[in-house]
Amino acid sequence: MRKILVANRGEIALRVMRTAREMGIATVAVYSEPDRDAAHVAYAGEAYLLGPAAPALSYLNVERILDVAKRAGADAIHPGYGFLAENAGFARAVVAAGLVWVGPHAGAIEAMGDKIRARRAMIEAGVPVVPGGTAEITSLDDAERAAREYGLPLALKASGGGGGKGLKVAHTIADLESALSTARREAEAYFKNGTIYVERYLENPKHVELQVLADKHGTVVHVGERDCSLQRRHQKLLEETPARIDEGVRKRLREAGVRAAQAIGYDSVGTIETLVDGDQFYFLEMNTRIQVEHTVSEMTSGLDLIREQLRVAAGEPLGYTQDAVDLRGHAIEIRVNAEDPAKGFQPAPGTLTAYREPAGLGIRVDSAARPGFTVTPDYDSLIAKLVVWDLTRDEAFARLRRAIDDYTIEGVPTTLHFLRALADDPTVRDATYGTATLEEFARSYQQLPHDQGAQPPALSETTPMEPETVRVEVNDRLFTVRIFDRPAARTASPAQRVKPPRGSRSAATNGRQPLGNDILAPMHGVVVEIGVAPGDAVSEGQVVAVVEAMKMMNEIRAPRAGTVEAVLVDPGLTVEPQTPLLRLHA
Repeated sequence: MRKILVANRGEIALRVMRTAREMGIATVAVYSEPDRDAAHVAYAGEAYLLGPAAPALSYLNVERILDVAKRAGADAIHPGYGFLAENAGFARAVVAAGLVWVGPHAGAIEAMGDKIRARRAMIEAGVPVVPGGTAEITSLDDAERAAREYGLPLALKASGGGGGKGLKVAHTIADLESALSTARREAEAYFKNGTIYVERYLENPKHVELQVLADKHGTVVHVGERDCSLQRRHQKLLEETPARIDEGVRKRLREAGVRAAQAIGYDSVGTIETLVDGDQFYFLEMNTRIQVEHTVSEMTSGLDLIREQLRVAAGEPLGYTQDAVDLRGHAIEIRVNAEDPAKGFQPAPGTLTAYREPAGLGIRVDSAARPGFTVTPDYDSLIAKLVVWDLTRDEAFARLRRAIDDYTIEGVPTTLHFLRALADDPTVRDATYGTATLEEFARSYQQLPHDQGAQPPALSETTPMEPETVRVEVNDRLFTVRIFDRPAARTASPAQRVKPPRGSRSAATNGRQPLGNDILAPMHGVVVEIGVAPGDAVSEGQVVAVVEAMKMMNEIRAPRAGTVEAVLVDPGLTVEPQTPLLRLHA
C-alpha cells in the first residue's frame, strides 16, 4: 500500500491521513465545491475536485471517485464513516478496479447492512436479539399486527440504514401510520432503500456497543465496550468506555460480539451494537466501518484502530490475541456539534469567528475546524470530537469538565455548554442513565447566554487574498502556486459575478413578508414534504411539513390548531430560516 485515497471529508479524512502519513503512505483527498478550503484538502499530498455540494454529485459519486483514484495512482481507498463506508457495491467496485478496499469484505457488509438479514444471522449464531420481526413491514396493517404481537411502543426501522435515520417510534396505534411513512421516507432519502421492519421499543435501556477487530486469517478480538446511551434523535452525543454494566452481562456481551463477527467471517474493524436492559442484552445492529467514537477505545487500549485497519486491509495478520489487548483507565468522548440545544438541537450552520481547543494531559481533539471555518448546511453538523482519558471514571469526568471550560467556539451555537451541564447530572455521575436520559434532560435545560454564538461580521467583497499564495484547479486537481508581482485585486463586474446554477431552486422569504399566521422554516434546508393542503384542518403539534437540513429530517409542527389557508412552498425548494411555508386562517 503506497498511496491511499480517502473518500470522505472533515475530521475523519484528517484522522485517516495522519495515520497513513505515519506509515509512509501517500494520501489523496477528494472534495466538493464547498469543501475547497477544508483542512483535509490542505493536509493531503494531492487533492481532486469531485463536484458540487450535493453528496450524490460528490462524495457518493462512485464513478468519479474511482476515476480520481486511477488518475492519482492510488492503490487503496479508505471510505471513513458515513457516505459510502457501508456500501457493498462500492466495496466491490473498488476491488474490481484493482484497488485495496480498506474495510470488511462486501459479503459481510451486505450481511450486516440489511438489518433484517442481520437479525436472522444473529439468531442462527445464538446471539440474543430485541423482540421483533424478521420480515418487511409493507403496510399499515402489517404494522398494526406487529404492534399487537410485540406490544407498544414499537420501533419502525430502516432495514438498510442506521445512525438513528429511518427510525421512528409509535407509542400508540394511532402513531403507526405517521411513524411508518416518516421512517420509509427517511430510509429512501438516506439509504435508497425503503424497507422497514419492527422491533419492540425498549423505553430506557443502555445502548452498549462492542469494538471488534478481525484480520483475514481468522483472528477476532474485541477492544472493549462503549456506553453510547446519551443520544438525541437516536444519534450519540457522549460515549464512554468501559460501560458501567453488570460484570456477567459484560462477559456475555463480549463473547457474543466476537462470536457474531466470526459467524460472518468478519475481517476489519467493526462495532456490535446492543441494548442492555437490566441483566439482559440484545443485538441491535453491526456497523461494518470505523465508528465516530472509535477514539475512546483507542485511548484505553493504546491501539491505533486506523493503523490496524490499514494493516488488515493489506493482508497482514493481527499478530496478537485477546490476552494482548490491555484495557486501562476510562475515556469519554463528546461530539461538539453546530446545533442549538435550546431549540431542539436545531442545526446551526455558520462561520466560526473564534476557535481554540483545550490542551493538557489526557486530552485529544479530533477536528477539522479553525477560526473562519464554515459549518456548511450541506453536510452534518459535527465541529469536533473532544476526548479525554484518565485512570478512573471520576477523574476522567473532572478532566472533561475542565476541557469543556477551556474550549472556545464563537460564531454558532454548539452543544458544548449543554454537555457541560449534562456531565453534572446525577444520572450521568452515577452512570444510571439510559437512552431516554439526554432528551429528558434537554427539556429542562436552559441555554447559557454565551452559548448562543455571536454572529460573524460580514466579510467585505474586496477583502484581499493572501498576497503571495493562490490555489488553482487544473483538470480538477488542486495546486498551490506562489505568485510574484501580483496585480491589484479588482472587484468583479455584475456580468462577471458567479450566478446560481441553472435550474437551482431556492427561497429566502419567497418574496413575502412573514405574517402572524405563517408557519416558518426554522433553518436553511430543503423542503422534503408538505403534508397538508389548503382547507385542511390541523391540530396543535401536528406535523405539517418536513425540511431536510444537515443530514436530518426536521418535522415542522403546527403551533396551534386551525385551518390551512395557503401552502407557500413546493417540495424540493431550498429555503432559508424564517421562510413562510404555510399560512393558517386567522
